[in-house]
Amino acid sequence: MKLTETLKQNYKLILIVLAAGIILGWLVSPSSGGSSTAEDAHQHIESAGAEQLWTCSMHPQIKQNHPGNCPICGMELIPLTQETSTKQETDPNEIQMTEDAMKLAEIQTVTVRRGKPDKDVILQGKVRADERNIAKLTARFGGRIEKLFVNFTGQDVRKGEKLGVIYSPDLITAQRELLEAARYKDTNPSFYKASRSKLKLWDLTEAQIDALENSGDPVVYFDILSPISGTVKKRNVTSGDYVKEGAPLFEVIDLSRVWILFDAYETDLPWISIGDEIDFTVQALPAEKFKGKVSFVDPLLDPKTRVAKVRVTSSNPKNRLKPEMFTNGTLISKKAEREDVLLIPKTSVLWTGKRAVVYVKVPDREIPSFIYHEITLGPKAGDYYVVADGLKEGEVIAANGVFKIDASAQLAGKPSMMNPSGGKISTGHNHGGKTMTDEEMAAMEEKSTDDSKSSVDSPAPEKFKEQLGSLVSAYLKLKDAFVATDEDKASYEAKKTLATLEKVDMTLLKGNAHIEWMKIQPVLKNNLNGIIQMDGIEMKRTHFSIISNELTKAVEKFGIKTSKPVYLEFCPMAFDNKGAFWLSDTKEIRNPYFGDKMMTCGEVKKEFK
Repeated sequence: MKLTETLKQNYKLILIVLAAGIILGWLVSPSSGGSSTAEDAHQHIESAGAEQLWTCSMHPQIKQNHPGNCPICGMELIPLTQETSTKQETDPNEIQMTEDAMKLAEIQTVTVRRGKPDKDVILQGKVRADERNIAKLTARFGGRIEKLFVNFTGQDVRKGEKLGVIYSPDLITAQRELLEAARYKDTNPSFYKASRSKLKLWDLTEAQIDALENSGDPVVYFDILSPISGTVKKRNVTSGDYVKEGAPLFEVIDLSRVWILFDAYETDLPWISIGDEIDFTVQALPAEKFKGKVSFVDPLLDPKTRVAKVRVTSSNPKNRLKPEMFTNGTLISKKAEREDVLLIPKTSVLWTGKRAVVYVKVPDREIPSFIYHEITLGPKAGDYYVVADGLKEGEVIAANGVFKIDASAQLAGKPSMMNPSGGKISTGHNHGGKTMTDEEMAAMEEKSTDDSKSSVDSPAPEKFKEQLGSLVSAYLKLKDAFVATDEDKASYEAKKTLATLEKVDMTLLKGNAHIEWMKIQPVLKNNLNGIIQMDGIEMKRTHFSIISNELTKAVEKFGIKTSKPVYLEFCPMAFDNKGAFWLSDTKEIRNPYFGDKMMTCGEVKKEFK
């Protein structure tokens, strides 16, 4: 009986414990379930926040949540990594460029350093006679040339040598006056002195006058003597000539020492000082080298040539250096050797004529950043500029690809070379930034083709259209050279295009059509020559853009005959976002202003059939 009661009590205790456990488990279970749900929600939010973004390696400001092509340059977008999306406190005017973008744009940097400018000034000039060693003989009295001992120019003479003999009635009369005055020199000394002085003014020496007094007879023929040793440069008289007082007789030059006069441009003058050594050669003696020191720098510039003369005085044994010989010299600048200045490469500077601009790399940035900087330049030093103000030693600046950084700054509305105050610039069509309205685009196109819309009073004949078509065909090969960024090919095709232009017969056009072509033809010719003669693919592209505009005018005005359509295409980013046109024989955009860097940037504007 007692055992049964004990079992009942234990059974009740087990039930109570089980019930308590169930209740406790029920209470704990909802809490655990809620915690798990919150954690899952948090993880979901994090997952949503870490959604993959895509950007352009050339234009980091472009960000979108799906892959594709850059709306600016057409390049394939790349994933935006955590590293590239790290944010730092930055200046709002900074231009960020990823490492990939810098490599693609061929951007290189250089550290600003102090140094001695390596400045050897290359000069050209001529040999000139030393002006201090030129003697011009004139007739001191009138008379007749009885005899000449110098019969040709270029003859060498010595000081005191006879050049000729002159008969002068005036001289005979003056001698007789002296002989008469000599008789009364004790009683009338003033008359005697005046007579001697008159003969001295006529170039008679004291010895000649004394000999005249002692002989008592006047000299009928007077010798013309050379005042210096040298070379007769000019002979203005012949035997038997009558000359008046003051008439030129001879010009004698001493060429034992000569001047070398070099032309120095304004940019060279800051490096030239008195005493600088110049090594020079002459074309007539290419194997020989000469040396001299700067003895004078002309204080005035020639208003036509914009050069100043730099003089070197040189000895001239055996008269090897002859006046008017051309010389080439190299001046070693002592001023440059003494200076310790800030130097930067010329390629790092964007120059507008008013402002000199560099882009300084901002330190301690995970993403490379550059910022616009105006500086004051000193003189050129070879491939470098001296920095007068605006930079500090140790700063890092872009040395190559500066134009591309500046283009990105303009696109982003930040301070740039042509827009130092910043502000958005319209791009012409949607490039991820501000979109130009249809009205603005129409106005721009109308402005760029104003001249092409003016009509001509008589249509161009078919033969002229065929010739213009041949010119366009030659132009298209030139365009392809720029697409390939092939500078040598561009020069070659420009020569062929120029030859084709020369074959266009303008006499086929009548009325004002002829006048309109006369306006276009010289512009085409000048800019084709610019492509041929100028160095640098970017400079050649500038000329190409003008050729494209003018050829488009011609096609608009006169029409063309070609085997397939020609398209007018436009890139809004060319030339600091000012935009540029070109003609193409295909609708596919192949940009001649950027080549493979932004091959597909542009759009078709018009079709010519």
